[in-house]
Amino acid sequence: MKLRLITLVCAMTGGAAFAAETGPKDVQFDDYGAIEQSLTGVPGDAANGALIVGEKSKGNCVACHELTALADIPFHGEVGPMLDGAGDRWSEAELRGLVANAKMTFEGTVMPAFYKDDGYIRPGDAYTGKAASAALTSILTAQEIEDVVAFLTTLKEQ
Repeated sequence: MKLRLITLVCAMTGGAAFAAETGPKDVQFDDYGAIEQSLTGVPGDAANGALIVGEKSKGNCVACHELTALADIPFHGEVGPMLDGAGDRWSEAELRGLVANAKMTFEGTVMPAFYKDDGYIRPGDAYTGKAASAALTSILTAQEIEDVVAFLTTLKEQ
C-alpha cells in the first residue's frame, strides 16, 4: 500500500512540475517569434479565449481585428488582419508568439505585447502620463494566452 501511495504522490508531483507556468521573462521565442511550448502545460479553453478576445478590459482583440465569429460585438477594427481563418494561416506556436508579443515576429507592429511585464517605453500610471508607481504585470496571464490561442486555432477558412 505504501508503494502505491508513494508512486501516486510522485506521479502527481511530476505532473504538477510539468504544468508549471512560464513567466514573461522566461518565454522562449524561436527565430521567427513563435513559442513552441505551452506557457502553462495545460490546454487552453477556446470558449474562455473567445470571451477574452471580445472583452474590452482584457484582450480586446476586436478593437483592431475583424472577426466574423464575434460579429455580435460592435465596432471591429481594421488595423490588424482579419482573424477569420487564423487557425489555418498560423500554427499554434506562431499564434502563441503573436499573442504573447507580436513584436518578436513583426518588428514595427502596433499590436501590444500581451505577455510582457518589463521593457516598456512609457507605461504611465493609470493613463496619467506619470511613471508607473508599482511593478507592471502582463496584460494577460499565461493561461489566458493559452485560452486565446485555443480559440484562434478553431478559426478555419470556410
